[in-house]
Amino acid sequence: MFLTPSNLLKIVFGLGLFVILCIGGFTYKHINSLSESTEVVKDTYNLRSELEYIISNLKDAELGHRGYLLTHDSIFLEPYEESAEKVNNNLLRLDTLIIKNKVQRENLNQLEVDVASRFAIFNKSLNIAEDKIILSQELLLLLHEGKIKMDRIRNDISVMLVYENKLLLENQKKSEQALGLTPLFLYGILVLTLVLLLVAYAKINRDLTVLSETNEDLEIFKKLTEQAEVVSKSGTWIWYVDENTYHFSDNLYKLLGVEPNSFEPSLENLFEFIHEEDREGLGQEVNSMIKNEELPFVNYRIVQPNGTIKHFKAHAQLIDNGFEDKQLLGVTLDVTDEFDNFKLIEERNLELERNNKELSAFNYVASHDLQEPLRKIQTFISRIEAKELNNLSEKGQFYIDKIKSSSSRMRMLIEDLLQYSRTNKSKNDFKNVDINQLLEQAKQELSDSIEDKNAEIISSILPTMEVVSFQIEQLFINLISNSLKYSREGVPLVIDIKHQEVLSNDVECLQKSLFKYHHKIIFKDNGIGFEQTYSKKIFDLFNRLHGKSEYSGTGIGLAICKKIVDNHHGVIIAKGEPGIGASFTIYLPFLK
Repeated sequence: MFLTPSNLLKIVFGLGLFVILCIGGFTYKHINSLSESTEVVKDTYNLRSELEYIISNLKDAELGHRGYLLTHDSIFLEPYEESAEKVNNNLLRLDTLIIKNKVQRENLNQLEVDVASRFAIFNKSLNIAEDKIILSQELLLLLHEGKIKMDRIRNDISVMLVYENKLLLENQKKSEQALGLTPLFLYGILVLTLVLLLVAYAKINRDLTVLSETNEDLEIFKKLTEQAEVVSKSGTWIWYVDENTYHFSDNLYKLLGVEPNSFEPSLENLFEFIHEEDREGLGQEVNSMIKNEELPFVNYRIVQPNGTIKHFKAHAQLIDNGFEDKQLLGVTLDVTDEFDNFKLIEERNLELERNNKELSAFNYVASHDLQEPLRKIQTFISRIEAKELNNLSEKGQFYIDKIKSSSSRMRMLIEDLLQYSRTNKSKNDFKNVDINQLLEQAKQELSDSIEDKNAEIISSILPTMEVVSFQIEQLFINLISNSLKYSREGVPLVIDIKHQEVLSNDVECLQKSLFKYHHKIIFKDNGIGFEQTYSKKIFDLFNRLHGKSEYSGTGIGLAICKKIVDNHHGVIIAKGEPGIGASFTIYLPFLK
């Protein structure tokens, strides 16, 4: 996160500036060192000169001293006195030259002591000479002592010169070493600086290329966004929080029914389009937006200049990246079509509710009013059969049988229709139930038919599932009844019921299911079967594969089975083979 392209560029330029500062500092230090070396050389030269002047002046003093001793002529005292003054001046200048060097300071102190002693001997010998005691023993001793002092002075000066030469050599070596490393160091630093600048240039050049490509992508994205706004009937807007200014997209102006940039983007100008009944509520939402810097989903109406009323939905979210000013990015959608569709759906729902009520009323009529005259028809037919059947002709008796058969079939049809209409799903009806118990109840319901057909039902252990109990029981009743109805004459009916758990991805018809696992329950019989081309049609309402005279039924039983399975988010598949039998596979989802 820290090594962003901009930060990396700053680091490279920072290093370049740092290296340049180092070069400047090193150059300054080197020049200062050379200046100090020059000063040291100059001081050494001056010091050597002063020491040589001391020797020279002492020799002049000694010549004047000897001349006076030999001639007693005071003219020889003038160079002596001048030399004494010059030596003092030389010592003073030496004192300023070696002020910072402790070793040379000690040597100078010794030199001053020895020079003072030498001039003391000069003065003493001169006093003896004035007393006319020429070449006396004492004078000879003084001259000898003067020679010793002069030798010591020469030695002191030699020591100082040797030490100064040593310092000069050391300083010369340092200067040569510094001068030797300086070009290489400066060259290396310059090369490093050049590399850093080249890296920076390459980075800038690459960033400029990326920036150019990004600008092109942004331009394309801008055009796509504008097209997307037109297609989706939306507009975007930005509130610059710190500056309290706004920006509206071109399509937002168009949604308001005006030309782009036809007015200055602001809340005041926007509220000119807001429906009078929605201004107060929207104003409260906007005040909350200004306070909390966020706008939740809000719905309002606008009135276009031509009087058309549009329904809008707006939402905005704050963008704060820590560098730029805070911005509230908003989207406004024209949901007029959605609103109209919603109203249409409401009207359709009301109509559907009315139809449901009418259907409920029809169910009531079917279950009571329609069955009542049907029961009376069947009652009167029974009376005719009991008392008047023998008085009827053979043809009349045939008609009575037809009426009786038709009324029974009509009664069965009404009951099946009622059963189908009542097969609706309800979340409240789903409960954990032992499916084995529901199967047993279905078998008890059909026990007479099973016994008449001498049928055998074989079933594996079924699981406990969350189902609508009476619907699953009805499913089992219908499937077993279907097998009993279409059994083969003279062949004992066998119904085999098996169960297993399967993965949805392993079954082709379940690949798009939202559930990962399904219960697979198979009802397989050895009845008359059917052509596989009818495997889907047999679940259609009122669909029959055989005539009324061959097999009884209304064609609703298997349609009820499919509706029950659909209510449980499952799948039912039929497979048949004429003369061999049929199988019905049921997939019911469950969660592990």
